[in-house]
Amino acid sequence: MVDLAALGGRVQELRRARSLTLQQLADAADVSVSMLSSVERGQKAPTIVTLARIADGLGAPLADLLPRPGDDQVIVRRAAAQDTVDEPGGWRRTVLTPVVPGVNFEWVRSTLPPGCDAGEYPAYAPGSHEFVAVESGTLRLTAGERVIDLEAGDSVYFAAHVTHAYANPGGEPCTYHVAALIMRPRTPKPRGR
Repeated sequence: MVDLAALGGRVQELRRARSLTLQQLADAADVSVSMLSSVERGQKAPTIVTLARIADGLGAPLADLLPRPGDDQVIVRRAAAQDTVDEPGGWRRTVLTPVVPGVNFEWVRSTLPPGCDAGEYPAYAPGSHEFVAVESGTLRLTAGERVIDLEAGDSVYFAAHVTHAYANPGGEPCTYHVAALIMRPRTPKPRGR
């Protein structure tokens, strides 16, 4: 299990070593100040994407934030520690996977109410992949120029270096899972705006 206090202390140590304020690092990492503050205090487990953004903002490899787990290490993320976000439009997403340093993988469960459009996601870096499996309802997936309607039990893979979108065109809620391997450039963002 990830030691949130140790993670937060390491982020704070690296931030201070670079003479950055919370606001400056939040801007450079493209995360909110409240999220960054919660991570530094060990009160919130960041998703792997958020942790990668913080590493980018610090100009440090992700592995510098946490020790790499050994081959025999097991990381458990209890249901109570999973990040669940209620998005505008009434849809909900939950990041199910633990944060593992150096591994850009997330497994997310989302539920879209009837008629909900979850919006468009920008293309990820080349080498990114998404697998989608529909648990219930109807999911309309747009991947680049392709639009695909998926029903309960259907699954799909797409190379995620294209703009993509999720919507529920049906009359009942749609629950689906996304397993994503997201590649990110390792170049730090410029500091300040």
